[in-house]
Amino acid sequence: DKEIKSDIASNSITWCVGSNHTSFAPQYPGIYTDLAKLLPKEEIDAFVPANIAAGTLDGKLVMLPRAQFDVSALYYQKSLYQDEAKKKAYKDKYGEELAPPDTFDEMAQQAEFFASPPDFYGTQYAGKEEAINGRFYEMVVADGGEYLDKDGKPAFNSEAGVKALDWFVNLYKAKAVPAGTTNYLWDDLGQGFASGTVAINLDWPGWAGFFNDPKSSKVAGNVGVKVQPKGSSGRRSGWSGAHGFSVTENCANKEAAASLVWWLTNEDSQKLEAAAGPLPTRTKVWEWDLDQAKSDPYKTEVLQAFQEAAKNAFPVPQTPEWIEISNAVYPELQAAILGDKTSKQALDDAAAKATQILQDAGKL
Repeated sequence: DKEIKSDIASNSITWCVGSNHTSFAPQYPGIYTDLAKLLPKEEIDAFVPANIAAGTLDGKLVMLPRAQFDVSALYYQKSLYQDEAKKKAYKDKYGEELAPPDTFDEMAQQAEFFASPPDFYGTQYAGKEEAINGRFYEMVVADGGEYLDKDGKPAFNSEAGVKALDWFVNLYKAKAVPAGTTNYLWDDLGQGFASGTVAINLDWPGWAGFFNDPKSSKVAGNVGVKVQPKGSSGRRSGWSGAHGFSVTENCANKEAAASLVWWLTNEDSQKLEAAAGPLPTRTKVWEWDLDQAKSDPYKTEVLQAFQEAAKNAFPVPQTPEWIEISNAVYPELQAAILGDKTSKQALDDAAAKATQILQDAGKL
């Protein structure tokens, strides 16, 4: 990322093919060429449509995705849902059957039910940097709101935004999440769930093998996986990202460069990557991956859950200022979680900061 910015600043982009990511591609909209003009349509159509959409900026396909796709699904400890005493207690308390949650409201309710701090927690979340802002963003969408409106103006300080932020706030107040969660990032979540002290964990596919390995995880053999929950609008969350490859506008031989990008992301290349665990972005490779896993019930469950989760995937807002906005917004989200501000106050302050960033960038 730093090297690309340096090359842009010095006007010295002399390379043709670069590694890219859907979260960072919007920062450099002008330097990449349109791969849709260089590759056959049937090759592009072989990818999962949501992944192609995420790599498309202002109508240009600036990135072809690898089998390195991320979207979150729900991991949970199966034994909790098989415990007859817990099933009865849950039914008595809420008048509902205890089953892995399908909505964020159910997830929060179950997290509070399972929590027994400081030894056991209902769930957890990453609480700083882009990690908390990304989770907040996808929940705003799942609650029927927008992070940025159609004109690119911050719109997350809405009723949907307050509901989304309250989800994090209320879990923290109820002590259903660890007290240190506002300092957590992804490794903390992975280690936390693997320690056996967390009931439900919304997390990325890269942890699936780790969670089910008895050498690294106390929940091995006890892990269930299902599609990510729905928000109040009925839409599932789906913040996602994918690694891939791009070709620069400055490239002297774009056709050869595009051919290399195709080769690096073709069916055989994706099978090689997917065999090690990452999620593919080609439809046929998904089918192949599931076929390869048919003798492994856990891997089949993982792949089926994430394949369903992938159907709901959407990228970060396609603005070059996403990371800068995240860095300004997340301290306000933390302020609400910690009780220093109301959710509405925090979001109004965050929206003002984000608006200033976009104004300074000439976007508003």
